[in-house]
Amino acid sequence: MKIPFLAIIAIIPALTAIFAQEPPSNRVPSWAAEAVWYQIFPERFWNGDRGNDPAPADLAGSWPFFTPEDWQIHPWTSDWYALQPWEKSVEWSRVLDWAKPGEPNFSACAGMRRYGGDLQGVIDRLDYLQELGITAVYFNPLFESPSLHKYDAEMFHHVDNNFGPDPGGDRRLWENENPADPAAWHWTAADLLFLDLIRECHQRGIKIIIDGVFNHSGNTFWAFRDLLKNQQKSPYKDWYVVKQWDDPATPENELDYQCWNGIHTLPEFRQDENGLVSGPREHVFAIVKRWMDPDGDGDPADGIDGWRLDVAEKVHINFWKEFRRRVKEINPEAYISGEVWWEDWRQYRMFNAAPWFAGAFDAVMNYRFARALQQFAINREQQISALAFADSLQAIYRDYPWQNVLACQNLMDSHDVDRLASQIVNPDRWYDHGANPLQNPAYDIRKPTDAERRRQRLIIGLQMSLPGAPMLYYGDEAGMWGADDPDCRKPMLWPELQYAAEVSHPLGKPRPADSVAFDRQLFEWYKKLIALRRQNRELALGGIEFLQTGGAAGGVTGKAADKVGSEGKPAPKILAFRRDWEGQTCVVAVNSGEEAASIELNPGENIAPGAVLTDLLNNAAQPLPAAKIPVALEPFEIKIFKVTLSSRRQ
Repeated sequence: MKIPFLAIIAIIPALTAIFAQEPPSNRVPSWAAEAVWYQIFPERFWNGDRGNDPAPADLAGSWPFFTPEDWQIHPWTSDWYALQPWEKSVEWSRVLDWAKPGEPNFSACAGMRRYGGDLQGVIDRLDYLQELGITAVYFNPLFESPSLHKYDAEMFHHVDNNFGPDPGGDRRLWENENPADPAAWHWTAADLLFLDLIRECHQRGIKIIIDGVFNHSGNTFWAFRDLLKNQQKSPYKDWYVVKQWDDPATPENELDYQCWNGIHTLPEFRQDENGLVSGPREHVFAIVKRWMDPDGDGDPADGIDGWRLDVAEKVHINFWKEFRRRVKEINPEAYISGEVWWEDWRQYRMFNAAPWFAGAFDAVMNYRFARALQQFAINREQQISALAFADSLQAIYRDYPWQNVLACQNLMDSHDVDRLASQIVNPDRWYDHGANPLQNPAYDIRKPTDAERRRQRLIIGLQMSLPGAPMLYYGDEAGMWGADDPDCRKPMLWPELQYAAEVSHPLGKPRPADSVAFDRQLFEWYKKLIALRRQNRELALGGIEFLQTGGAAGGVTGKAADKVGSEGKPAPKILAFRRDWEGQTCVVAVNSGEEAASIELNPGENIAPGAVLTDLLNNAAQPLPAAKIPVALEPFEIKIFKVTLSSRRQ
């Protein structure tokens, strides 16, 4: 589909005025659209302090609720699926009702693993993030928790003690404070190291947001522990939804309560028409103040720059509106992103997040973007056309205010789905479905081929050039691959380390021996595309006009145009669009097909006559005469051109 160019020209100058007219309560942070995000799963990024590594006691209360006596920290560079001796020794049928006698259980072993990632490890690697070009980091949960993922918080007011330098000292401080009284909260060594991390990031121009998991707590959360102990007499009995209390006269534990997704370790907070009821509500707002303005002096420079809110659709929107008001009172430039994702996973229906942009969130994790790009650039047999891809994007642009489109976190993967590289190895699936060999035995866990890496480079090019703030999942730029949880949570690849080849399979199947190493060439591609986006602000702030969306007559040449689709027309795998902002223009041309092709740029229609096109990826310029100019595209290639007037017209 082609949008009339004059219409785009009319729209773009009005965008600033539109933003200015937005109610202050809805306005997004000024930095949000130009952010390049990087998601860090702390336990798997880097072990910078071996003195704080978890011990078996630190796992108590986390699935699979069993830790063998010979448990150890897992070797960082080991074969992911290979079991360590202490993992092989477990008879899982005695621990898990559904486990088969004599068989290893990789998922249970993965749940017990700890690699020792910590905050010092992040600080040690900030120069790496800066070299890559990252300007904003989203951390998966940092708060105290027995699990590896930390979505089952034991408390919100302290960073996990195994992420800091003094786990034992931190624990002693917890035991001598009242968790219900913010005035009594101490600053632990882990808390203070996190404040150091914030300071180090800010000095490098990097923003930080953290995961806020406020729909539920863990069942080891201090208030829930009191409820378990004191039952109806607990002052926190109204914080949760208890369906049935325990009868002390029976040997059974009849306690039943509402929990997220039926998982008993994740009890949900009670809600009313305003979201969380007063007890947990005020506690959460105290948490917001603690981490956004740690010293309480009214200057938020020492605090986090915003929040990513977990399972946000589960909490009444009225709570999030008040949450936003509290956050913006502390820091008007704070960023709020919600995890608003599946409306109906089984029916493959994602939420339209528009209601949350009316006074609640600045952005969402844009899984609608990920699904559309997967269908266009990853799928083979089920690949959608360039026109359908453009339509999917335009549906987002119609649904969301433009300022929110630009602020959304445009991701391809995360801790909740299979990695981008493995999505490419396993095409023609619904996004986030059948993404793990334990659930889908046909899922291929191998390393991507060179051709599949070309697809990855194409996808990153689109991620960096389409509207929305790109977000990378740690290690994708280093060449990491992996199925859905737990395989998407492997330890980070670092250039100086020697990794064991992957030769094992969780189902005992034969597989190729895949070498594992930091992919310098891929890293440099990511680095180049990030720099290109940051240097050409129209790619972050500009409007968009689709110039070519497939096999329009005369628009595509080469072998790609010879392939016939279901309607007897050329296979529509060619896409071109332009981004314009304040007189700056970039044109992007893409071939998502397996054959070489070319696209014709018409200077009289798409580009002003006399303009010069500079190929930003190859640093080559070409003047444009009056005739149409063919742009050659190899399979899975993206070209990004800067459009400038020739010197004689300046």
